[in-house]
Amino acid sequence: MLCGNVTPLSMTVRGFIQAKARVHEDNTKRRVMDDDILEQYRLEAAAAMEVESKRRIAETSNVEQDEILRNTSLDEVEEMVPALLARLGQVRAALDGHGGGISVTESSKLEDGYHFVLDLTGACLSCGAAPGTLQGVKTDLENDIEIAKVSFCSSLLDTFDELGREFILAHGEVDFV
Repeated sequence: MLCGNVTPLSMTVRGFIQAKARVHEDNTKRRVMDDDILEQYRLEAAAAMEVESKRRIAETSNVEQDEILRNTSLDEVEEMVPALLARLGQVRAALDGHGGGISVTESSKLEDGYHFVLDLTGACLSCGAAPGTLQGVKTDLENDIEIAKVSFCSSLLDTFDELGREFILAHGEVDFV
């Protein structure tokens, strides 16, 4: 004999499926909201880093001279290193702040623009963040319309320990010549 409050199995399964769908929908909304918050934090952090790097660069360089160098064609500059440094973005704050720098090992102007082989100098040679610095230098300089390619001197690889060397070769997205 059936009691009056017994729910048929098909209704129980249907209710379970609907509840599961609501939970899935709620989780999807929550993930989207979490992604939005993460993106907002990422943008705020990026903006703060940009402001801080510009402040630090202004403390260690001649801002007016950098502006002149950025607006002068590389064909017209007397010294290439200051002109290249002036074209760097946030990575310059790290270079300046940590006693590092760059030097030009080779330079050639081809039809598509300048091709440089650069070397890191100073404290950059022993820094664990050097792989990120190389990537930042390459990215910033290759964003300049006059610069087609930036590579790095293969002797830089000798300054990294084995793990660092393997990492930069596998994930660094930079070339060594």
